[in-house]
Amino acid sequence: MSLAAGDAAPPFEMPASGGRTVSLAGQAGRPFVLYFYPKADTPGCTKEAQAFQEALPELGGIGVEVIGVSKDAMTPIERFAEKYALSFPLASDPGGVVEAYGAWVEKSMYGKTYMGIDRSTVLVDAEGRIARIWRKVKVPGHAAEVMAAARALTA
Repeated sequence: MSLAAGDAAPPFEMPASGGRTVSLAGQAGRPFVLYFYPKADTPGCTKEAQAFQEALPELGGIGVEVIGVSKDAMTPIERFAEKYALSFPLASDPGGVVEAYGAWVEKSMYGKTYMGIDRSTVLVDAEGRIARIWRKVKVPGHAAEVMAAARALTA
């Protein structure tokens, strides 16, 4: 299944850092950013998380929340969130959410293929519809691009 702008956001409910639970129902009536990252506390994922953390005051000012999602277990996620003082929820997907949002893809490294998370971001509007999707995200400048799209969505 391939998601596109205008589609209903697939439902989700996941445990998240700080003892929180995040869900589509819990975001009802508010736009939010769901970003998928491969692994906690790796260089690219750390830079991406820090960029979203820096964007939080402005995103929060326009009523947009950020949720990071990986397939990591809660222990490494909690350590990652604590180490970098990440105040937004980092969720652990025990199965299904990454796939539902199209971020679980075949990858290859050194001639071997395997399944993994494609660094992706989804902007969901206040009605629970996909406003924008970014695939194969390059970290530099990405949070600023998401912030610009979020501003346009809430203007």
